[in-house]
Amino acid sequence: QMSKSTGNFLTLTQAVGKFSADGMRLALADAGDTVEDANFVEAMADAGILRLYTWVEWVKEMIANRDSLRSGPASTFNDRVFASEMNAGIMKTDQNYEK
Repeated sequence: QMSKSTGNFLTLTQAVGKFSADGMRLALADAGDTVEDANFVEAMADAGILRLYTWVEWVKEMIANRDSLRSGPASTFNDRVFASEMNAGIMKTDQNYEK
């Protein structure tokens, strides 16, 4: 955690240099979700960078293996459950934004 009062402080330039802009975005998005003072937690920035790296590697793998992925109609039970869950999520979102 960053705390100016304890001498544990990074400037924005230092933090972006250490964690990257994307790592900073993820950590700042997580900071201050409650009514308490927001804290930038270095572990969250580190974890965010690792999640981004893992996601990029997964995308590369999916692109490389594109030809081996399933194709055809989405008609299995799992396909129907997925579509139903997605539609339910869309309906919930629509209800929240219609207000």
